[in-house]
Amino acid sequence: MMLRNFYTSALWGGLLAVLLLAGARPARAQDDLLNQLEQQTADPQKREVVQATFKGTHIISSQSVETPGKGTLAFLIQHRFGTLNSGAYNFFGLDQAVLRLSFEYGLSDRLTLGVGRSSQNKTFDGFVKYRALRQSTGAQAMPVSVTLLASSAITTLKFAPTEKRDDVSRLSYAYQALIARKFSPSLSVQLMPTLIHRNYVDTEAEENDVYALGGALRQKITKRLALTADYFYLLPGNTADNFRNTIGVGVDIETGGHVFQLHLTNAQGMIEQLYVPRTSGNFFNGDIYFGFNVVRNFTVKPQL
Repeated sequence: MMLRNFYTSALWGGLLAVLLLAGARPARAQDDLLNQLEQQTADPQKREVVQATFKGTHIISSQSVETPGKGTLAFLIQHRFGTLNSGAYNFFGLDQAVLRLSFEYGLSDRLTLGVGRSSQNKTFDGFVKYRALRQSTGAQAMPVSVTLLASSAITTLKFAPTEKRDDVSRLSYAYQALIARKFSPSLSVQLMPTLIHRNYVDTEAEENDVYALGGALRQKITKRLALTADYFYLLPGNTADNFRNTIGVGVDIETGGHVFQLHLTNAQGMIEQLYVPRTSGNFFNGDIYFGFNVVRNFTVKPQL
């Protein structure tokens, strides 16, 4: 009888221990859950910068708010063939080409210097980009990113013997405020108020100062594919009356190490001074240049 009572007491004691442990485990799990909830509640107060509004420093013709980053050297190859409506004799534009090579170096995460050379008009250009504001979430959130761009260009075509021009007349300048917002992981939009100044214009139909408002977007389709577009509206004036607004559509293809950009546009020029005030092609009549941008980044100064 005593042995039976012992086993009964042991059984009830074991059951009681199991119930106590079972009650303690949910209590501990509940504490962990409360800690996670507290952390999640605190996360919105943490300021986080929005990354990769665009996947490159260029969209199609236009530049984006992005910069290479501190210690990074970006080498760009920009290429435009002839117009698609040039016919089979010119292999629908593939027999003709304009090329621009450029380097962009990040002095810091905000400041970039760049130089380039275009075969069109044998043009050299240089620019500086500064990321004044960066879109962020959380405490003191910033709704947009703002990058300021200033560039100058000089053409080196030989003057005709009858032309009486000095070298200063070869210079032109571009000033832009690039204002962008990443609305979602898939959609980014950018506005670009633009001023172009040219020291010399060929005809009275052109203007030394040209104002334009640009817009661009990027819509991600898959993990590695996105649609892009940009457009520049010339504000009323002689230039707007005699030239056309720049239109471009394209795709971004991410290939791991870099982004490969394919596009169609009515502008042959690849710097602001050439395409904003001097686009003459009618996109909807087939005056379309097929082109591409290839970017390769090199880490010159490793970040610590």
